[in-house]
Amino acid sequence: MRKYVNMSGLKIKSYRENSGFRQSDIANFLGIDQSLVSMIEKDKRALTSDMLEKLAELFGIQVSDFEEGDFTAKPLSLALRSNKFASQDLETLRAINRIALNCNFMTNLLEGDLANG
Repeated sequence: MRKYVNMSGLKIKSYRENSGFRQSDIANFLGIDQSLVSMIEKDKRALTSDMLEKLAELFGIQVSDFEEGDFTAKPLSLALRSNKFASQDLETLRAINRIALNCNFMTNLLEGDLANG
């Protein structure tokens, strides 16, 4: 069963543009048509929860960062040199970001334990 989630299309567009991706890159990555990415960014269509999770990992942010009202989330920063990304490239970047996000989470968790211990 697919769960659809309404998120700010403007926020998704902002993260996409700040990451240097085109709508076609995101469409290939998600396995959807580029016109659907456009509609999502214009708040005319909703994302599935799976798509939202993949985008969050690709952009190096938490899923909850899409929900917050402002743009305070600071995505992970990686230097990329390419004008075109293959879907496999984006999957690799997603995996790297997932590892980095998990490391940040564990560091914050341990720092909290040390401060309380």
